[in-house]
Amino acid sequence: MPDRGKLTFIIGGARSGKSAHAETLATALPPPWAYVATAQTYDDEMRERIALHRSRRGEGWSTVDAPLDLAEALEALPDDRPVLVDCLTLWLTNHMLADHDVEAECRRLADVLSRPRGPWFVVSNEVGQGIVPDNALARRFRDDAGRLNQRVAAVADTVLLMVAGLPLKVK
Repeated sequence: MPDRGKLTFIIGGARSGKSAHAETLATALPPPWAYVATAQTYDDEMRERIALHRSRRGEGWSTVDAPLDLAEALEALPDDRPVLVDCLTLWLTNHMLADHDVEAECRRLADVLSRPRGPWFVVSNEVGQGIVPDNALARRFRDDAGRLNQRVAAVADTVLLMVAGLPLKVK
């Protein structure tokens, strides 16, 4: 069980159980819990995904929407509160689509994540184990996500790889 002031990084493929496992880890600690959401609702499918995630969370959760300002949102949260960030690849996508300086944003986020002020659980997608994408934007996303995931794993106290709903401890 992660201690106060520890970062747990949960990574895996689509539908690997990342979010559900992160929620289980967070709710094993006393509330209140903070859920920092990075998704934006551009279409009905994303609205359904967000509704599914919200339906799993019960009382004791507060939601902070941070599709772009994730570092600032984390810095604004009270100390000692269990925090779940879901997810880094959506956050990265938001910055790429807004044509922001992705490298600078990732550096700033990794700096904040290196100093957790409570038990923090951060979810991300592993996107580099599939085929090479057929277009430049998708390849850039894959590469930027891989670099971001490496940065976060380097500062994390614990790294869990989710495979078919099972957590494998990597670090």
